[in-house]
Amino acid sequence: MSKVLRVAGQAALGAVLLTAGTAHLTALREEFRAQVPSWFPADPDTVVLASGVVELALGTALVTTWKQPARRRLGWLVAGFFVAVFPGNIAQLVEHKDAFGLDTDTKRAVRLLGQPALIAWALAATRSAKARDRLSEE
Repeated sequence: MSKVLRVAGQAALGAVLLTAGTAHLTALREEFRAQVPSWFPADPDTVVLASGVVELALGTALVTTWKQPARRRLGWLVAGFFVAVFPGNIAQLVEHKDAFGLDTDTKRAVRLLGQPALIAWALAATRSAKARDRLSEE
């Protein structure tokens, strides 16, 4: 991936997280509650608000952090966040919760495929050219 694509990818992911974080705190707050697992030992609204704040922080960091190794570390942090919230996507499927137009188990199951893509996006967009070169040598 070229440097230009990595930078564009990082900025775009930052924009996605800023948009999602804002939505957590405003218009889509109720929709995001559907992704909080019923077994999670915290108030769903608190979880939605907290995750929105984290998304805003990560999005801001993505659009302002451009030097290595901080970019790479940030990519791992963002990927870790996507892993941490994945149980919420699974809960939406197994608990048959409708939100975001995901009103069938098939739609909710297909949505699960998006999470690995987000993880890969975070890592690829923040990886250094040196890391890419090492991978191509193997």
